[in-house]
Amino acid sequence: MTNPFVAADFPLEERTVGRVLERSAERFGDKAFVETVAGERVSYREMDRLSNRFAHGAAAFGIAHQEPVLVMLPDVVEYLVVWCGLGKRGAMEVPVNLAYRKGILRRICNDSTARTIIIDRDFLPWLEEIADELETLRNCVLYSEDPDRRDELALPPTLSRRCRPAAFEQLISDNEAPFEPVPAFHDLVGIMFTSGTTGPSKGVSTTHAHSFAYADSAAEIFALEPADRAYSCGLPLFHLGCQWAICYACMIYGATVVLRQGYRNEYFWPDIAAHRCTVAFLLGAIANFLWQQPERPEDRDTPLRKAGMFPLLPEHEAFSKRFGVALSTGYGSTEEACPLIHHFGEPFPNNQCVGFPTSRFEVKILDELDRECPPGVMGEICTRPRNPWDILVGYWGHPEYTARVFRNLWYHTGDAGYRDDEGRFYFVDRLTDSMRRRGENISSMEVEDEINQHPDVLECAVFPVWDEHTEQEVMTVITPKPGRRIDAVELIAFLDRRMAYFMIPRYVDFRDEIPKTPTGKMEKYKLRNEGITATTWDRVAAGVKLTR
Repeated sequence: MTNPFVAADFPLEERTVGRVLERSAERFGDKAFVETVAGERVSYREMDRLSNRFAHGAAAFGIAHQEPVLVMLPDVVEYLVVWCGLGKRGAMEVPVNLAYRKGILRRICNDSTARTIIIDRDFLPWLEEIADELETLRNCVLYSEDPDRRDELALPPTLSRRCRPAAFEQLISDNEAPFEPVPAFHDLVGIMFTSGTTGPSKGVSTTHAHSFAYADSAAEIFALEPADRAYSCGLPLFHLGCQWAICYACMIYGATVVLRQGYRNEYFWPDIAAHRCTVAFLLGAIANFLWQQPERPEDRDTPLRKAGMFPLLPEHEAFSKRFGVALSTGYGSTEEACPLIHHFGEPFPNNQCVGFPTSRFEVKILDELDRECPPGVMGEICTRPRNPWDILVGYWGHPEYTARVFRNLWYHTGDAGYRDDEGRFYFVDRLTDSMRRRGENISSMEVEDEINQHPDVLECAVFPVWDEHTEQEVMTVITPKPGRRIDAVELIAFLDRRMAYFMIPRYVDFRDEIPKTPTGKMEKYKLRNEGITATTWDRVAAGVKLTR
């Protein structure tokens, strides 16, 4: 599968959200840019006009060039208008995770230094909880999906003493002309706070050129072309997996976004069929949920033809055959456009493979002293862009952290990996999740892959804990499938037949659910911080022996 490489049509100076949308509106006109599963449809030309109106309205409201603006909206078409409109104005979008409350919401509001938040009325109680601690916020632009509530401007009492309210409609001007002056490719398009899976969220300062490179890399992974209809799989618009990897990628290549609010297993295949979706972005957790469903004769009889899976399931080959879907994958983060891509049709040596370096990046595996590791030796995945502005400018308000991750002129990802003799790269784990037990290196992802093979396991998280001898031990938290119960002794016997003895968890805990971000990433740092609890089962204390 190949895609028409239209990125060459956009020289560096044209790689801004506004210029790309303007060009695509000229090229694709009344073709649907986005369709919602609820039946709303917006064409490329309409999105261009609406975002022009928003850019003019934002400027009249007082939102300045390169001013940060918090956005706390559900997955509605108006969010896309805000994203494109702020981009045309030259302001900086600061997406807010809809699950954030209390301390983390306060930190993002204050760290961003934003004066204005565009917020759904349903989330005002979260702002009211921290109103006395807000340092810079002065304007609340209120949105509602309910037309009957659009004139409501009342703020909760504490928040009303700090902020002035405004209706979302006040940011929509009657002026549909292109907004001038346009931002530059090196201007910031947003401050993207990471999901905090390894600690407190940090704001990633991203340029227009960076966001274009990210989206175009995703389009390469999906081999995206104008005929494609890309399903959002319920990924939220505040997350770059939806906003850039799906929506912006479709905008560049003229494909159609099929937007679904929230993910549930029972939505997936009916949505694919009803909206003729040909492409899907599959987080590993979603792919696992689909794989766990009972097989049906009609599994292959769907419009879906291509999927990017991140990361790959151990059963990826069987998944591809069962559902009649070609699979690709890649490696990247909020901080950088995808430096590693595994294209459709290339062989997967194993499920840790993330592909070859793209033309945009140099990639090396470096040791703790930033010396390159030979093939097969695990180290840290480090990258360096070949083109200007294809990587984060820095961490907003954290120059010391920025300097640390860019030491010796390489971006240090914090991820462990290795490369093979043919130049393929493999992601092993986050460095914080890899373990060393009695001289043996252990990948939490490899242990999780084996535990997930147990017929009663829905999902699991594996992480290191410290024992009484100040040595790392392996712990797992497991969520059983609904209605199932797992015996810890039987689980260890199951694993003892499948994996090296030193990888088998000493500590096991069972939970109804594993803490996750709203985008489905496991928050292992919370589990590491909890460590061994009163409910944790200890294999050694129980006297369970392993074979070697």
